[in-house]
Amino acid sequence: EGVFALGECNGRGAFTHTAYNDFEIVAANLLDGETRKVSDRVPGYALFIDPPLGRAGKSEAEARKAGRAVLVGTRPMTRVGRAVEKGETLGFMKVVAETGKILGAAILGPGGDEAIHGILDAINVGTPHRALQWAVPIHPTVSELIPTVIGTMR
Repeated sequence: EGVFALGECNGRGAFTHTAYNDFEIVAANLLDGETRKVSDRVPGYALFIDPPLGRAGKSEAEARKAGRAVLVGTRPMTRVGRAVEKGETLGFMKVVAETGKILGAAILGPGGDEAIHGILDAINVGTPHRALQWAVPIHPTVSELIPTVIGTMR
């Protein structure tokens, strides 16, 4: 108690965005009297590889290990119009949920590092997975298939 660690030294990932959020949390607690915690943060990151990977929240394995009643929807990039159009069909999309709640997602493929933000935001505000399923996304994008992936959940 009373010890604040920022960035890589706290053991929660070596990402610039999380290190800056560590600062925001410490500043809010010390200067504004808030009670924010790093443990309340929904994990999200991107690997800028080829193809890029975007991840948010829990993986399927983490959700199952936590005893969640997991629903999973997947789609290969070979069935994502924007990926086919670009000739970049290596990868997949996966969304993990339990009834009424998105738990996490991974998007490996073109635009995965950008498309993951919508799901990260949805997890942060508690959007029910059915609300995303009924969304009308912009075409042609990789993220337009997120509602389709959610619709395949089993």
